[in-house]
Amino acid sequence: MLILLPPSESKASEGSGPPVGELSFPALDKPRKRVLTALLRASKRRDALDVLGLTPGLAGETARNMAIRTAPTLPAAGLYTGVLYDNLGLATLDDEARKRAEEAVLIFSGLWGVLRITDRVPPYRLSMGVNLPPLGGLAAFWRPLVARQLDPLPGGLVVDLRSATYAGAWQPGDRSVAVRVFRSGKVVSHMAKATRGEIARALLVAGADPETPGELAGLLRSLGHTVDLTEPARSTRPWTLDVHLP
Repeated sequence: MLILLPPSESKASEGSGPPVGELSFPALDKPRKRVLTALLRASKRRDALDVLGLTPGLAGETARNMAIRTAPTLPAAGLYTGVLYDNLGLATLDDEARKRAEEAVLIFSGLWGVLRITDRVPPYRLSMGVNLPPLGGLAAFWRPLVARQLDPLPGGLVVDLRSATYAGAWQPGDRSVAVRVFRSGKVVSHMAKATRGEIARALLVAGADPETPGELAGLLRSLGHTVDLTEPARSTRPWTLDVHLP
């Protein structure tokens, strides 16, 4: 089983380890350098906030970006601090669940493509939704590169807890289940992040390894969730699992 996560916009303020070095999926190192170079140039532009999709209150993030090459790092498990990660609680997993997370969890990133939770990177600001000159849309840039690395991974269910922006960077087809969260018949955002974090944690803590979408739906029902499972219309699309909040 693989668990796909987005990053979070909120991140730890700083790391304490050496500058970024070896990362998982080293075949992505060259494109990572291309994105980093483009990000450094964009962060120096007068219109950097517009290019990077940042509000004036986040102007300091451009200076942080420009320091990435020499900035102290920390594991991805400690870097991302948003609602999803608060509810996932990687720091409080026991040893067995932590080991499962190191093997199963993949975090998608506009800058790094895809990371494991043990990869050490510095704080940065770059959404997958940015159109970054001269590379263009980052999801489209990363899609074929990430697919070459992840498509050959051993078969098994892929639990997709990413937002739509990050889902565009890799689509594993009908071996994946995209999780949506509803309340009163409407898709919710903030609570969706919390629920996705709770689901990821529950799978890791339980040591669960569902092999089919049906098994995943049954497992979540046993954990108290109300869910509906929908088969994809074609094999290139994921199954859809809707979680209904009370």
